[in-house]
Amino acid sequence: MVRNAAVAGRFYPGTPSSLQLQIERLVDSTARKEKVIGVVSPHAGYPYSGPVAGATFSRVELKGTFVIIGPNHTGMGMPFSIMTQGTWETPLGQVRIDSDLATKILDNSDYLEEDEVAHVYEHSIEVQLPFLQYFKPDIKIVPILLAHSGITTFKEIGRSIASAIKDTHNEAIIVASSDMTHYESHESAKRKDMKAIEAILALDEDQLLQQVEELNISMCGYGPTICLITAAKELGAKEAELVRYQTSGDTSGDYNRVVGYAGVIIK
Repeated sequence: MVRNAAVAGRFYPGTPSSLQLQIERLVDSTARKEKVIGVVSPHAGYPYSGPVAGATFSRVELKGTFVIIGPNHTGMGMPFSIMTQGTWETPLGQVRIDSDLATKILDNSDYLEEDEVAHVYEHSIEVQLPFLQYFKPDIKIVPILLAHSGITTFKEIGRSIASAIKDTHNEAIIVASSDMTHYESHESAKRKDMKAIEAILALDEDQLLQQVEELNISMCGYGPTICLITAAKELGAKEAELVRYQTSGDTSGDYNRVVGYAGVIIK
């Protein structure tokens, strides 16, 4: 199966030349690259979240495979969906699925199901790909989408990912695709988001969920981020670093109703 680009021309430019040019403006070619286990990266339109995603991926020493975990915004397909075969297409070319690693993750998990339908129109994984292709055109991916659930489910999926990476001797990097607070004032969004970010930096997935629930933080990818933290600790993570935070107001100038974006590397 070829999974065609669903949001090219809307979330990011639809032609190779214009997309390449926009990414060049968003990344930092002078950034010091590091070996990382995981990344938290936003997934809005590039004018809004692109500066955060660009700054974050500029810090990453890329590997051959990225396990990208996103929230399912469309509600289509199975609640915990993985694709183990095929390619994903963007204006910068095709990205192959790492079938060996994806199949191992699926075999390890009691919750994930093979499903293409959930991925057809969902943008949270797709918008990460052009940044990865820009830095390393021959990457492979494992796409995973998650619906809302409890922390036990997310931790189990995280452990299944870590176990598969260990078993296959794969040096995959895990990406949790998430925006932060939605449609509150800049001040309110930043105050709430920093509480969630503190938990991520502490590699404390239980504290992250507690903050999300107690502060009513509309972080769409809290589930993928819990999976990432669990998996990263299984893979030896010791610390995390906030690369950049901003809100949509920094682009639009409207600070009354914003969406927050955070870029984090885990190492």
